[in-house]
Amino acid sequence: MGMDWDVCVASELEDGPRERLMRLGPGALRVDELLACIMQSGNGKQNVYEIAQSLCRHLGDLDRLADLEVAELLSVPGIGPAKAVQIAAAVELGRRVVRKPPSDKRQIRTAEDAAKYVMDRLRYLKKEHFVTLLLDTKHRVLAEDMSSVGSLDASIVHPREIFRRAIRISASSILCIHNHPSGDPSPSPEDIAVTRRLVEAGRVLGIEVLDHIVIGDGRFVSLRAEGYMDSTS
Repeated sequence: MGMDWDVCVASELEDGPRERLMRLGPGALRVDELLACIMQSGNGKQNVYEIAQSLCRHLGDLDRLADLEVAELLSVPGIGPAKAVQIAAAVELGRRVVRKPPSDKRQIRTAEDAAKYVMDRLRYLKKEHFVTLLLDTKHRVLAEDMSSVGSLDASIVHPREIFRRAIRISASSILCIHNHPSGDPSPSPEDIAVTRRLVEAGRVLGIEVLDHIVIGDGRFVSLRAEGYMDSTS
């Protein structure tokens, strides 16, 4: 107990996670081993494996890691500010890599294309996240913006913020997507109100809002298909 990383590797594990990662790649490691690699060392009272396992027990479900904030990380026994920052930075880096649009400028032809584009990233999140896909004239993805909104309403999802980058990069149209953490993609009255507000703003700016898609657990709803994109409907 209380051993640091180097002592733990030398005395307890002939083939530690860092060595196995180098030899086999990160896909061969368990979650606690990956966390141990990120945190690197114990804290004098617990070795790095004990801290990693404590965090795994706290999470219960790995999907929770995507929404874990620094304050909650600090509540896990053995994790101080330095380790909390290491974990938060690693998670954010992974999030940015995953949400980076493909280099081939994927074309979004249908609502199903758009849903597939973000489904795996949004379906398990515990907070509502609003994604804006910025598209060219051929509906290819130029860029993507994502923000955590908690719950959707017009005061949070403001047209000024949604269209700012679209104007800067000369996007022809945008496609809006957000998730429902409940797993039920049925649009709420707030979803419909925000959609109509964005559609009207897009008409003024000359940037079409192609659709607003709500993501659930393996399901999605297109507000255009449901007839909510027309402000008079």
